[in-house]
Amino acid sequence: MPSVEQLRSRLLKKLSELFQLDQPDLDFGFYRIMHAKAQEVQDFISTDLLKIVKDAFGEVDEARKADLQAKIDEEIKAAKEYGVANPENSPKVKEALAAFETAKNTASAEADVYDHLYRFFERYYDDGDFISRRYYTRETSGKAAPYAVPYNGEEVKLIWANMDQYYIKSAEYFSNFTFDLQQAREVQAKTGALDFGTQKKPLPVHFRIVDATEGEHGNVKASDQSKRFFIIHKKNPVEFTKTGELICNFEYRPDPEKTGQEKSWRDKRNAEAVEVILNHLEGMPEAADYQRLLQIAAPTEKDKKRPLLAKYVNQYTARNTMDYFIHKDLGGFLRRELDFYIKNEVMRLDDIENANAPAVESYLAKIKVLRKIATKLIDFLAQLEDFQKKLWLKKKFVVETNYCITLDRVPEELYPEIATNEAQIEEWIKLFSIDEIQADLHSPGFSLPLTVDFLKANNKLVLDTRFFNDSFKAQLVALIENFDEQCDGLLIHSENFQALNLIADTVSQNISNIFIDPPYNTGDDGFVYKDNYQSSSWLTMISDRINSGIRLISNDGVLFASIGDEEQEHLSTLIRQQYGKRNFFANLIWEKKKKGSFLNGKIVRMKDYVLCVSKSDAAFRGLIGEVARKSETYPVIKTTNARGVRTIKAGISSKYREKNCRVAAGTRISSGNMELILLSDLVIENGILAQDVEVDSNWIYGQDSLDKYAADKSLYITQDLYFRRVVNEPRFKRMRDILPRVGDEGETDFRAFDVENLNKYGWGSNEDANDELHQILGEQYVVSYPKPSKLITLLFAASRHNEGVWMDYYAGSGTSGHAVINLNRGDGGKRKYILVEMSDYFDTVLKPRIAKVVYSKDWKDGKPTARDTGISHCFKYLCLESYEDTLNNLRFNDEPSKSPLLKNASLKEDYMLRYLLDVETRGSQSILNIDAFTDPTAYTLKVKKPGTDEYVTRTIDLIETFNYLIGLRVEHYSAPQTFTAQFKRTTDPELPEDQRTRLAVDGRIQQDDNGPWWFRKVEGWVPADRAHPDNGQREKVLIVWRKLTGNIEQDNLMLDEWFRKNRISTRDFEFDTIYVNGSNNLPNLKQDDEHWKVRLIEEAFMKRMWEVEG
Repeated sequence: MPSVEQLRSRLLKKLSELFQLDQPDLDFGFYRIMHAKAQEVQDFISTDLLKIVKDAFGEVDEARKADLQAKIDEEIKAAKEYGVANPENSPKVKEALAAFETAKNTASAEADVYDHLYRFFERYYDDGDFISRRYYTRETSGKAAPYAVPYNGEEVKLIWANMDQYYIKSAEYFSNFTFDLQQAREVQAKTGALDFGTQKKPLPVHFRIVDATEGEHGNVKASDQSKRFFIIHKKNPVEFTKTGELICNFEYRPDPEKTGQEKSWRDKRNAEAVEVILNHLEGMPEAADYQRLLQIAAPTEKDKKRPLLAKYVNQYTARNTMDYFIHKDLGGFLRRELDFYIKNEVMRLDDIENANAPAVESYLAKIKVLRKIATKLIDFLAQLEDFQKKLWLKKKFVVETNYCITLDRVPEELYPEIATNEAQIEEWIKLFSIDEIQADLHSPGFSLPLTVDFLKANNKLVLDTRFFNDSFKAQLVALIENFDEQCDGLLIHSENFQALNLIADTVSQNISNIFIDPPYNTGDDGFVYKDNYQSSSWLTMISDRINSGIRLISNDGVLFASIGDEEQEHLSTLIRQQYGKRNFFANLIWEKKKKGSFLNGKIVRMKDYVLCVSKSDAAFRGLIGEVARKSETYPVIKTTNARGVRTIKAGISSKYREKNCRVAAGTRISSGNMELILLSDLVIENGILAQDVEVDSNWIYGQDSLDKYAADKSLYITQDLYFRRVVNEPRFKRMRDILPRVGDEGETDFRAFDVENLNKYGWGSNEDANDELHQILGEQYVVSYPKPSKLITLLFAASRHNEGVWMDYYAGSGTSGHAVINLNRGDGGKRKYILVEMSDYFDTVLKPRIAKVVYSKDWKDGKPTARDTGISHCFKYLCLESYEDTLNNLRFNDEPSKSPLLKNASLKEDYMLRYLLDVETRGSQSILNIDAFTDPTAYTLKVKKPGTDEYVTRTIDLIETFNYLIGLRVEHYSAPQTFTAQFKRTTDPELPEDQRTRLAVDGRIQQDDNGPWWFRKVEGWVPADRAHPDNGQREKVLIVWRKLTGNIEQDNLMLDEWFRKNRISTRDFEFDTIYVNGSNNLPNLKQDDEHWKVRLIEEAFMKRMWEVEG
């Protein structure tokens, strides 16, 4: 049986895993955070927390037990002297025996506490994640553990394993990998026998990606055609930093030399990397310690001679096939489970009933200590999990903002600079083949450099501001009035949960329709999951993202979700459960293939599904499949309607065979199962009803409608003396729930569609989608499983909106944006789109595709065939900070932990269990360092470089980030202005005697390109009521950004002068709220008739960035 110390050690090892302290050699992401505090946390747990157990039960030594045994012997002897028949059963002897047994069992109670703590925590821990298994009883060798499923009386409820967690999967490989050789177990085990002279000095090793194509991220996986491997960099495999730290450089790219199985080839490449690194280190003086330590043995069962370097290379390159989850309420879950565990696993009523008082007291003490320790450990685990949840839910920074805009919207004063921009010209040649444009009688041809006249003649060319400097970009957007209204689209390069979180206030309840095409969970579509939780992981991922999307839709909007057989049942049940049967109004079936694959096993699959869910069944008007405009005749009587009497007015025409006739009152006129009864004579003269006639029948329409039809001559008498009406206005026919590949017109061009009859040309196929992308981009199979633009165009058309915002946050190749452009090109509508995509083809497929279909409607082999079909257009594109970026920019400040206040044991415990991470990471750039707001153009983060897995320092767009945080609808961006000024001090008698002078500007502030005072303003509005953004009430907003020099008196004086100047020149100074960075005196400038209020940008930024909806 394990000893107390063995059980205690086992518990401590498990806690190290839970608290992520068991890999001290890793130095990136959350590992770095926990490594920084590892010793402090371990000391706190092992010394402070577990000391409670020892204090409760004490040390039971042999002397104490000998004393108690002597007491028993003494009481037996006394009982015999008194002549007790059975001395062992006397009360005094029993009492002494109970004391002895209690003392003897104290060690056992301590062991039980350690054992129960271990058993409780280990059953919820699964390779880095807490899995919410709600245990009913303990699993044993003969019985699987039954679980308690949460149930609140629902008629039907969908439950899955990870439903109370966030799906975080955001990187399949460690792109940033650092370890300290001195912390490696193998090194620490050997260094006692080695003398390197610098054993105590850290020896960091960094594995870095250079010259890499975009990595696999989120639920996006490289297709088989572009499977990539880590390959040691040939030209520069190793290098050293200025401080002497070792860097090993890898490429991450497709490997044309690959042969055999993927794993075998990866092992081969890893072995090559180890050999190359060690060979290059040999003979380098600065590498001596690294070379010797990296060759220390780290054997495995299969490879007894494996060097330590190979361990880390394998760890770095091994596919990370696990999901990442963050629990939504880990503390609450574990506390509920702890109570359940104690009741079911620890407390036994039989033991209590049959035990004596000392034993019961000891038994209850054990439970009390167990609960006390477990609760504190839960508090610490909850702190770790809640901190990660906080970082996940944090609204992310905008890392980059750019614009694509057709030249017809660009002021001609900027054309000369554009015409000489070589990078932009090269992009236009690549996208639009402008080098093939020939001169004619009316317009100039291509030339280098371009001419201004060429730009004027080709004004649907799409300019991309990423090829221009910040000054040009600022000048361009400043010349565009009512900016958000002028912007037709928004593309966001980001994980979709993060993107939806950031833009929520800007588009809340303003999205007309959403189409999403998430991973189907087929096993080869890039969705990676825990082996036992394929569908559970997928449901966790999709559930939060659908909820986030639905919240943004207007009440009359609809969400379309494309899905395959693999998860259709689960997704349907999820939608029905969360939004109700009435809102889940359709499950469309799309015939997606011309011919299926016969390698699919038991059946050829030809279909996909499109699930349709409305935001509000009462407000949603339904989907229209056909708009009929030809004249048709409709009956005005229907047998299933209630009978009633109507008066048909004289003057309507008759098609009865007799031009003149009289039919007597009381006549019954029947046709099939329809019948009408004349209540007055029906008189026809010269083919016209001569007098009003009363008729009893099953009328469809009321009297007012029939009078209207009679007046406009659309009501008439039929050949059978029945009544019908001629319909000339458009009739809207409901859409069918079958979406056939081939329409009523048979096989046609895949691009043909008719929004007035959705089934006329069919809905397209997968083959059409691949062909379409091939023609636009000039390459085949650039993405896997695209949708044809025809499919989404017709789905969007079915809602019959010609304005509003359409969204797709699994945007892929950009088909939804293409569909919106199709519709606008066809009817001149003002629909806008928002597309979110996180994969590498955001830059290589999605954005180029949107630019191309703006420039020309039709393409062949990547070249435009209809340059005259371009449309006027503008879209903005953003790149957001990722969750990994947030983690990698955390920095610890351990000054708070050195506070003398923490010498108080109670305060220290509270700090360690609840506040450590929040307090000591405060001020990190990704957490929000408001001190860096002194220069809004210089706030930086280390972020993943687009198109690679390399990390670089980038300037964050604080202005754009803040606009989204407050939900600003931008009306105008002003170009930055810089000023200089001279100052003087003037006497002010109103000031205190020791402060009789006031700083003043000597003369006027002067604009100066090199001036130290920089200002930029943004104007717009936000909904006055965030909860009801569509009620029409607006709050006008002015945002003033400035650079602070550190001289607060001069800075605020310059702000006052700038403000006075702008108040005069601003066309309409009726703002409700003014935001400014840095403390200021603006409220003092408010005039009597003004009611605006001033808010600090830093305070609003902090509040909104961490605000969590609900």
